[in-house]
Amino acid sequence: MKLDDFDFDLPEDLIATRPVRPRSAARLLVADPARITDAHVGDLPSFLRPGDRLVLNDTRVLPVRLTGTRTRATDSGTGAARIEVTLLEPQADGAWTALVKPLRKLADGEVIVFTDRLAATMLGRTGEGTARLGLSLKGDALEAELAQAGAMPLPPYIAARRPADARDLEDYQTVFARRSGAVAAPTASLHFDADLLARIAAAGVDFTHVTLHVGAGTFLPVKVDDPAQHKMHAEWGEVTPDAAAEIAATREAGGRIIPVGTTALRLLETAAQGTGEVVPMAEPTDIFIYPGFRFRVTDGLMTNFHLPKSTLMMLVSAFMGTDRMRAVYAHAIAQRYRFFSYGDASLLLPTKRA
Repeated sequence: MKLDDFDFDLPEDLIATRPVRPRSAARLLVADPARITDAHVGDLPSFLRPGDRLVLNDTRVLPVRLTGTRTRATDSGTGAARIEVTLLEPQADGAWTALVKPLRKLADGEVIVFTDRLAATMLGRTGEGTARLGLSLKGDALEAELAQAGAMPLPPYIAARRPADARDLEDYQTVFARRSGAVAAPTASLHFDADLLARIAAAGVDFTHVTLHVGAGTFLPVKVDDPAQHKMHAEWGEVTPDAAAEIAATREAGGRIIPVGTTALRLLETAAQGTGEVVPMAEPTDIFIYPGFRFRVTDGLMTNFHLPKSTLMMLVSAFMGTDRMRAVYAHAIAQRYRFFSYGDASLLLPTKRA
């Protein structure tokens, strides 16, 4: 297995920078081992069976991208610098790790002022472009201020093409988001609206909610030729006892377990690694799924189209087979599906697993 096994050429104009509206109007590629069918997300109920269970990630994305000012005394008076901060992850001591641009203009102990209420103190560098920041607000007060002053942390391939704006506050959030903590959206779930959820339920399909707080590490590139040597980022997830029981009941009754998004899939497979059954958990996972992985619980997957050479491309290749995914992506490119976070979706249905 080589990194180049997961590469492909993608025309730049297929990278979506805005989602389609309404959400369920996005296209849906349905692939099983024998066929590829072109449809729309709104057609999803016709590809599901009564008794199936969709597993949804209910994490909520925080608008953690902030712009502030650092001031310092100079020989000629006062100097100011514009600083951009993307909060990444809270730490046990109350500080946050953050991406800071330009980090070279910030010294330890200096303060970045974002609003009258929100400021950050530089506590030290943690890596290339990242630092620890002490924030003037915490908890609900911080979340309320971010809602007013922050922007959505769009993926790099969108942010490089346009800035986040007010539309993204709605577009980059699922309609069932409820547990704050993510800095990236579970993007396959962005295609669902209230009408589609109701029609899926009316078709006899059940829903289970789990939580995986998606981190910025989801966009980190693989930099080693042997993907097995790649170190995955850790993300906090929870499968409640009720969720585990619902999944067990569906499996016992012969229904299919279909996560919506690779985040939900990674969480379920983490929870099932010990016994083969999904068990309750509330802890970080750094599970890395690549060809050769044994899936314990997942019967199908709804997901968007992923970056070349990415860990997510490796995951879907593990799920469907590398050659099959090459064919699926060649079809998607030829038919001009829209790619990545704001793009179209696929429904992957491998043969029934033993």
